[in-house]
Parts: sequence; structure tokens; C-alpha cells
Amino acid sequence: MKLKMIPKIENRVTARAAVLVIGSGGREHALVWKLKQSPSVKEIYCAPGNAGIAELATLVSIKANDVEGLFQFAAKNRIDLTVVGPEVPLVKGIVDRFEKDGLKIFGPSKRAAELEGSKAFAKHFMEKYHIPTANFHTFTRAQSAEAERYIQQHSAPLVVKADGLAAGKGAVVCQTQTEALNILDEFFGKNIFGEAGSTVVIEEFMQGEEASVFVLTDGTDYQFLQPAQDHKQIFDDDRGKNTGGMGAYAPAPVVTNTVMKRVEEEIVKPVLRGMREEGRTYKGCLYVGLMITAGGPKVVEFNCRFGDPEAQTVLPLIDGDLFEILSASAVGSFGSIKVNHHDASAVCVVMASRGYPDEYETGKIIHGLESVRAEDGIVVFHAATKKQNELFITAGGRVLDVTAIGYRSDLEGTISSAYSAVKRITFDGAYYRSDIGKKGLRHNE
Repeated sequence: MKLKMIPKIENRVTARAAVLVIGSGGREHALVWKLKQSPSVKEIYCAPGNAGIAELATLVSIKANDVEGLFQFAAKNRIDLTVVGPEVPLVKGIVDRFEKDGLKIFGPSKRAAELEGSKAFAKHFMEKYHIPTANFHTFTRAQSAEAERYIQQHSAPLVVKADGLAAGKGAVVCQTQTEALNILDEFFGKNIFGEAGSTVVIEEFMQGEEASVFVLTDGTDYQFLQPAQDHKQIFDDDRGKNTGGMGAYAPAPVVTNTVMKRVEEEIVKPVLRGMREEGRTYKGCLYVGLMITAGGPKVVEFNCRFGDPEAQTVLPLIDGDLFEILSASAVGSFGSIKVNHHDASAVCVVMASRGYPDEYETGKIIHGLESVRAEDGIVVFHAATKKQNELFITAGGRVLDVTAIGYRSDLEGTISSAYSAVKRITFDGAYYRSDIGKKGLRHNE
């Protein structure tokens, strides 16, 4: 089944813009893939990229956290728009550096990115602006004794979060007080996250179903992308350790029109207004991680960029020119943009290396990629691959993001297409969850 949202990518002589995408994972591959479809785009660079991205863009050997190196490259090569994928360069202030010298870049400033860079800041911000979230308390390493007493005085489950960036693995749901105390010792005593874990947030556990809402904004005007649902735990039925994400699907039916309206009124509007009042005007993509509780939607976390692997499901659903959309956010003209969506669903299944998120091996040859075709509604976004002797090999924990796109009314068929493609791709030790999207099917029953 050939779908309109997977057009054949061709070179266009009328194109004019040069774009730099920063990052090296599946999210960045999805961004490059979508930007490549834009009639406005002439050339795409990706720093540092991966072997899959190299099929569509020119790779640049500059690390994603090398702010000055990226700026110098963009200035020298007259880049018309830079799109930042991961959170680290945003938290380090790459947007401020680019804008200081008049370079156009999509993403929030350093002060705005603190919504993700500091869980403690985000929680206190939500408290100040009456944004629904879990009850919480923050503690520094010097307050470890007080943190232990707090845990002992509050019934489990409890959630212990590292304040800083921890690659999506810094939040632990603890089923007992003993487990929470052990996690606290890993953060404070064993220092497993370094400075990122020198302050912790301890909060109540919220009952409900998680979902992700993405807001594109220039700080004043905003529009929503399709809601998605990530699958963080390594094993089926949301068991085992947290990962960077083992799969996602969109749109997520748990985010009904009523829920979305509450998200807009109770969360998004207060966040954007509060950030402006704090002198932290938020531009770019605001990721709102939600828990849909019996009392309504509450914020689990904010991220300052597209999610990964949610981006691999929401970007293909956009019916429009991504370059124009992101540019309007960057220059403050988002009020003139309308973001439309295909009447479709998307399912992304992550193929990971055996052992992930703990120790895993790399360098395994990947077979079967040639059997997966866009004409069948499948796109494989590379998350961590290299090329060796003309063969793709594994180069990380999350290796491939196999994404199927189908009709919105047939989520079950889209799930089936994704797993049919997954089964045709192999590498030694390949692991994937078998239940991506099943929560959505329960809502559609």
C-alpha cells in the first residue's frame, strides 16, 4: 500500500535552502527524512549523523554538544536553518550562540531549555503557575538524610528523579520504601549520574496512562502535533528497566478531544505565559509528558525537543512543509502557519541490541533492510548504525526504528505492518518489544 505521506524523495533544482540537523539518532533521521521532502530545501547536513542518515544528507563530523564547532560550520556554510535534535546542546545554550550572530535555529534558549535541564526547576515552575503535576519535594546531596526521612514518612510507590539530564533513564518508579532508599543511594552515594544526580526530586506516584503531547511554538502562537504514546520499559507490559524508549505510536486515543482541551487550557497556555513572564520565552518544540489520571491530565515531565522515538511517529503524520513550519517557529511568525495532519496512524518498533539498556555488543551485521520498502508504508529510521565494507552494522543500544504508516482507522493493521517488517530484519542479538501500540487497540474496542 503506497501512502501519500511517504512520497518518493527526489532532487529538486528549484530548491534553495541549506539545513543543518544536529544529532545522530532515529529522531534526527526522521527530521532529515521529513525535511528532505520539502520543496524549499536544497541541501541537508547532519552533525554527526549515522549510516542511515548518510543516505539522505551530508554528514559532518562535529559532535552534537560542540556548540562553537557547530556555529562555525553553520556560519561558514551559510546554513539557512539549524534544527537541534537532542537536549544537551539546547541546555548548553546553542540557540543563544547562533542567534547572537543572527543565525536562524529551531529550539529554545538555554534559560527556556531549563524546563528539561532541571527537573527541580520544572516542578517549582509548575507549582508557581498552578500547573497540574504530582506532589513533590526536592533534595540536594547535602540533604540526603532529610531525603531518607522523607521517603520513610511517605508510602510507596514513590518516584525518584535525577534533577539533570540522564538520557531518559533518570526517573525510577520505586514500589517500596526500601527500593526508593536504594535508588537514592545510587544517585547520592554511588553518584551514578554524576552532577545530574546531585539534586533529586521525590514525588508521589500518579496512577493512570502516560501519553506525549508535542507543541510547536514561537513563544506566543502555538499548534499541536498528533499525541503519541511511548513505551519506556524494556519488556512487554511495561516491565523492567527504563530505556530511552522501545517504541511509540500516534495518534494515541487516550488523548481525547476533551483531554487535549484540558492540556491546552491547564498546561500549555500557563507554561507559555509563565515562561514569557519569567523572561524565558519558549520557542521550538515543547514536549509535554502526561499522565492521564482519573482527575485529568497531569505533567510527568517536560522535554525541550522532539521525543525519541515519538518523533518517528508524529513527523510522518504532518501534512505540510516541515522547513516552513520550523522556520516560522525560529523567526517568530508562527501565527501565519497552519500545521495539518494526514488522516493516518504511525507505529514505531525499536530494534535494540541484546543487553540494552545495560551492557551490549556492537558491530553486528544487519540483514534484511533491502526487503523493507516505502511503497509498503514502511520507513526504517536508523538510531545507531555504521557502514563497514558496504554493510550496515550495529553501533549502539537502540539500533533501528522500524516505522509503519497506515490509515488512522486501522491501527491494528499499522501495528501488523510494523511487526511484519521487523521480522524481515535481523542482526545477532536483536531484541524488541512485541506489544507496541496495543494500549491504543484497547481504547478502540
